[in-house]
Amino acid sequence: MPERTEAHYLREAIRLARENVEGGTGGPFGAVVVRAGRIVATGTNLVTTTDDPTAHAEIVAIRNACRELGSFQLDGCEVYCSCEPCPMCLGAIYWARPARVVFASSAHDAADAGFDDSFIYDEVRLPRDRRRLPVEQMRVEEAGEEFAAWRAAEDRIEY
Repeated sequence: MPERTEAHYLREAIRLARENVEGGTGGPFGAVVVRAGRIVATGTNLVTTTDDPTAHAEIVAIRNACRELGSFQLDGCEVYCSCEPCPMCLGAIYWARPARVVFASSAHDAADAGFDDSFIYDEVRLPRDRRRLPVEQMRVEEAGEEFAAWRAAEDRIEY
């Protein structure tokens, strides 16, 4: 078997993305999770076929890999993406804690194809009262009880 290289995994992510478009199952994005030279899981964009706005390729791949590995973290894994991850996917990748991420096309390439997520970065930088989507904090008496319960739980699993 030929040695698998970073380019091989990126090509696999791109192939998955292209097949996803050609098969009509979602957007032009693919992702591959690799550990120790073995593909653990893959994912493609399934937003429109699952009616799930979080079903981006990277999220699907992370979910599949975590299920396969029996862990909520991707220790020792690498994530290869057909395109630079969007803010949501980047956040999920950070929470999954892989060793690194490698992508092929840039966010600018995605924007040129109609997938522009720069507005999200712009919105996050704004104070809450200036964002397009109203985001408000409303304190109720019970606010914070969930964190007290977490701190008191002796069987909690840190993450």
